[in-house]
Amino acid sequence: MTHPYIPNAEPAVRAEMLAAIGVESVEDFYADIPAALRLNRPLDLPAPITSEHELVRHMGALLGRNTDTTEALSFLGGGCYPHHVPAVCDEVNSRGEFLTAYAGEPYEDHGRFQAIFEYVSMMAELLEMDVVNVPTYDGFQASGTALRMAARYTGRRTVLVTAAIGADKLSKLHDFLAPDIEITMIPVTETGEAAAFTVDDTVAAVYLEYPNAYGVVETRMAEIAELAHARGALLVVSADPIALGVLAPPATLGADIVCGDIQSLGMHQSYGGGHAGYIATRDEPRLVAEFPSRLFGIAPTAVPGEYGFGDVFYDRTSFALREEGKEWVGTAASLWGITAGVYLALMGPEGMRELGETVLARTRYAMDELGAVPGVRVLHPEGVHFREFAVEVGDADALLTALRAHDIFAGVRLDAGTLLVCVTERHSKDDIDTLVRAVREVRG
Repeated sequence: MTHPYIPNAEPAVRAEMLAAIGVESVEDFYADIPAALRLNRPLDLPAPITSEHELVRHMGALLGRNTDTTEALSFLGGGCYPHHVPAVCDEVNSRGEFLTAYAGEPYEDHGRFQAIFEYVSMMAELLEMDVVNVPTYDGFQASGTALRMAARYTGRRTVLVTAAIGADKLSKLHDFLAPDIEITMIPVTETGEAAAFTVDDTVAAVYLEYPNAYGVVETRMAEIAELAHARGALLVVSADPIALGVLAPPATLGADIVCGDIQSLGMHQSYGGGHAGYIATRDEPRLVAEFPSRLFGIAPTAVPGEYGFGDVFYDRTSFALREEGKEWVGTAASLWGITAGVYLALMGPEGMRELGETVLARTRYAMDELGAVPGVRVLHPEGVHFREFAVEVGDADALLTALRAHDIFAGVRLDAGTLLVCVTERHSKDDIDTLVRAVREVRG
């Protein structure tokens, strides 16, 4: 059907475009989506709301059905975390010169380029890496891109991925790496760390999470790095930067590419959270050339003593190369990079260390107290945990439902009998004790 406001809607034009691509219909584009997930009928939508007042009231009613994780006692994590957000983070990222920052060009920059440069500089210091990108869309994309960088760098097409990874993230990696990069899983031991595995000459990279999906900190990273490097593979580590005030940066343990999400650095959970991904490497020209995303640097201007901030090595990006680019890059999350920069500047090295020590201590306290509840078993109890841990509770759905009646979100359901519990600096000892008492009560 021809539509006056949709480009190329005229049937003959659409047919010509489909023929040029080599498919018979638009449906062919969705072949990878299981048929059971496709609607195959028009959406059942109500009549349009033509009054602004009625629309606001309708949306308010819908949003009012949600319970914010600050209104209840929440131990939800699993990729989006309830860390404290200093007020200055919201104050700075709501400023007009930053709030609408999509990407920007020098002629209309109002400090964004310098703000992002300061962010990548602080991230590089925290990670002990030389090069950090302008944020990607989220941490999932950062992990997929990092593995594609490793595949291009090595010329290989297999990656070994830890099984201690969230199901959503693993699904995204399968999508992002298909069809030319094969994923092989690394089993997990009873301690929650990577089991023994081998690396051959087909492997482009070994991929670890730090901490992993169970909150366990991988203690064999240096050994795994040597194993990978001995066969010409790279070590790619997805690390949450919030932990690096107390955990050794992966680069010091042999990681070649470090990536991850920066949501924990000053972003609210906010119905899924503000997410942005980072990728970092050493300053090796051949490795840096594999970055598809923007890199910002500093350079002197024509005015003595004056400096400018902007793109570095721009001609490696798809913005410059278009369809000949190594990997297409679109939406960047520049605003969240600026927010994370504010957070890091406010916290400083000492603040990051104190925060990390607090999270470690409260995580262990919660593990010990919940593990003492009859019928609750903490998984991987001997491992070093940061922020999260898994517990077997019998019927996970029943426990979660019962605790919601106490205004407690006890954790993320991993399977029918297992929960993932998240503890951050926002959780006091009293909060943890409240959870433990409630679990004892509902379990009788």
